[in-house]
Amino acid sequence: MKAIYLFLFFAFGLAASANAQSTWVFDKSHTTIGFEVTHLVITTVDGKFTAFDGTVQTKGDSFEGASIEFTADVASLTTDNEKRDAHLRSDDFFNAEKYPKMIFKSVSMKKVAGSKYKLLGDLTIRDKTKRVELDVVFNGTVKDPWGNTKAGFRLSGSINRFDYDLKWNTMMEAGGAVVSKDVDFNINVQLQKKS
Repeated sequence: MKAIYLFLFFAFGLAASANAQSTWVFDKSHTTIGFEVTHLVITTVDGKFTAFDGTVQTKGDSFEGASIEFTADVASLTTDNEKRDAHLRSDDFFNAEKYPKMIFKSVSMKKVAGSKYKLLGDLTIRDKTKRVELDVVFNGTVKDPWGNTKAGFRLSGSINRFDYDLKWNTMMEAGGAVVSKDVDFNINVQLQKKS
């Protein structure tokens, strides 16, 4: 009888630990929030946001069904060109003064196969909120040399910038836009487990 009680105790303990809420935060020094657009139809210009924050809530260490909240400071965007960056922060694009934050809140995180997931969420830029879908590759979980639990992800997807009133649009004489309407995200995230 004692053995049965011990078994039940450990079984319930394991179940509780698997369902326990875990909190993860972005390791900012090992995370890149990048984007790219096509310029003059023939080249790609890329950039990134350098000031951002985010948290992820999971059940145990499983990222299936994770809850994700993320913000980026629009004024922190850089494309390594001061004149272009100032234009992107202006009302032609982000209007960083009036709308200082880009915000993402997840709706679902579903495993597709193996290490691949689909992340669905609401993205707010300026005063527009649209549902977006991102492809996610889970690179695994490790312990770093200081005993911290880390998890790595690669995310990709695209949005139509006109949906968010990033409205500047100049056409070339031969046809085609100077800046494409599609913006592609290239995001590499390293999370650190806090609890």
